Amino acid sequence: MERSPFRSYYLHPRFWLLWFGLGLLWLIVQLPYPLLLRLGRVVGRLLYRFGAERRAIARRNLELAFPQLSEAELSCLLKENFASMGIAFFEMAMSWWWARPRLAKLAHVEGLEHLRQAQAEGQGVILMALHFTTLEIGASLLGQLHTIDGMYRQHDNAVFDFVQRRGRERHNRDATAVEREDVRTMLKVLRVGRAIWYAPDQDYGRRQSIFVPLFGVPAATVTATTKFARLGRARVIPFTQERLADGSGYRLVIHPPLTDFPGESEEADCLRINRWIEEKLTEHPEQYLWCHRRYKTRPVGEPKLYQPSK
Repeated sequence: MERSPFRSYYLHPRFWLLWFGLGLLWLIVQLPYPLLLRLGRVVGRLLYRFGAERRAIARRNLELAFPQLSEAELSCLLKENFASMGIAFFEMAMSWWWARPRLAKLAHVEGLEHLRQAQAEGQGVILMALHFTTLEIGASLLGQLHTIDGMYRQHDNAVFDFVQRRGRERHNRDATAVEREDVRTMLKVLRVGRAIWYAPDQDYGRRQSIFVPLFGVPAATVTATTKFARLGRARVIPFTQERLADGSGYRLVIHPPLTDFPGESEEADCLRINRWIEEKLTEHPEQYLWCHRRYKTRPVGEPKLYQPSK
C-alpha cells in the first residue's frame, strides 16, 4: 500500500478543531483496555439517547430479524447494540494508534491456516466479512498476521481520510487499497493470488442486486461475490470477529472456504450467503451494525419498511 503523504494543506485552520478532537482521542485511548470498554458503553448510551434516527433504524431492523423477541428483550438488545457502537469508537482509535505489540495481545485467532494454504497455492481469496461494530479492529488484528488488501472509499474530510488511512497502513504495509468501484483492479489483485476484504451484507441498490430473503424479508443482495469469485478465479473464505465478553480481546475466525462456489446461479449463491449472514448475526446480534437501512431498496410494489427521515 502506497503510504499516504502528509500535505501542508492539512494544517489549514478549517481542520484545527478536528486535529484537536483527534489529539484528545489519542490521549484517551492510552488508558487501560477495561476502562476504554466502560467509556465506550457511556458513549453508546449517549448515542442511544440522542441518535433518534439511527435508533429507529436499528430497532426496525431488529424487529424484522427477530420478531420472536418480546418488547423488553428488544429494548435490551437495542441498548446493548448502541453500547457496542460506542465501544467501536475507541476500538477504531486503538487500531490506529496503539503500539502493535499491545494490540496483538488482544487477538485470539482461529483458522489462519486457510489463508496461508491459499497463499501457498497462489490462490486469490475473497475474505467475506460482515459489518460488525468490531470490523475496524478485527481487520487490524488480522492484518498483523496476514496481508489483506481492502476495498477503500475516500472520506470526504481530507484530514480524517489521511489519519484513517495512515492508521490502517501500518498493519498492512505491503497491501493494496482498492477503490470500491475499481472492479478491474480488484480482479487483478485476486488473480495474482492475494486476499481482499469484502463485505456483501449491505444494501447497494437495485442495479447491483437481486432480491433474496434475509431473515425472511426480501433484501437487495449484491451479486458481486459470485462475479468476483468467478472472474478473479478466487476462493471465498468467510471471516468473522467478536468482542469477547470476558474483556480478554477479540476472537477472529477464518472459516473454511466455501465449497462449490460459485454455484448453479447467482440467486442460489446470494441465498447461501444470506443464510450464512443470518447464522452469524444471530450468534452476536448486539455487535452488528444494525443502524444501516438494510431493507431500503424494496421489490417493485412493496411498501417501505422505514419511517421517512425528519
